Amino acid sequence: MAFEKFDSLSEAEQNSTMQRYYKLQSKIYDATRWSFLFGRNQIIREIPLDANGQWNILEVGCGTGYNLNNLAKRFPKAKLTGLDVSTDMVDLSIKNTQAYADRVTVLPQPYMLGDKTWNDQLDLVLFSYSLTMINPHWKDLIMQAKADLKPGGFIAVTDFHDSRNLWFKKHMANNHVRMDSHLTPLLSQEFTPVVNQVKSAYLGVWEYMLFVGKKG
Repeated sequence: MAFEKFDSLSEAEQNSTMQRYYKLQSKIYDATRWSFLFGRNQIIREIPLDANGQWNILEVGCGTGYNLNNLAKRFPKAKLTGLDVSTDMVDLSIKNTQAYADRVTVLPQPYMLGDKTWNDQLDLVLFSYSLTMINPHWKDLIMQAKADLKPGGFIAVTDFHDSRNLWFKKHMANNHVRMDSHLTPLLSQEFTPVVNQVKSAYLGVWEYMLFVGKKG
């Protein structure tokens, strides 16, 4: 399958690959990603937290800060942290979230299984178009999110899902994206689903997913 090349990567190799990939992509990311990263606005609308709550929120793979800005607007009393392994993306994210610098922190570091920094402290963990690029360690990150969430906290995920077109899956694999419906089964197993949707993009060329789940 197109994604088999991911399975032998160590975490260090994966992080290094993402650093190199986003060295260029960071320069064109916001100008291009609007055309195919569907679901980013909807997933934030679907988060079932009180807009005025003093929440502790983490976004893994925060990119240029697009979602952090939207989260800061929706939850004006929340403390927000963004993580990204790409220092180029982190620099952009810090710049783009400057209006909320008093409550948004962006860190150039990976999210890793076994880290005790946020255990049982978070109200929300957001993954937006990051898990399908974190291979083969996406399972570890979902389990880490579960460990970091408070009981009753939420995980929110929007990402690529699948495609019936092998040529497209191969193209995405060449861009470090795995697409084989692999996220939703584990998410549904580990969290109580609140939102679990798969939607079609570009007349069925590919599908994307939205999932919001509650930690028991």
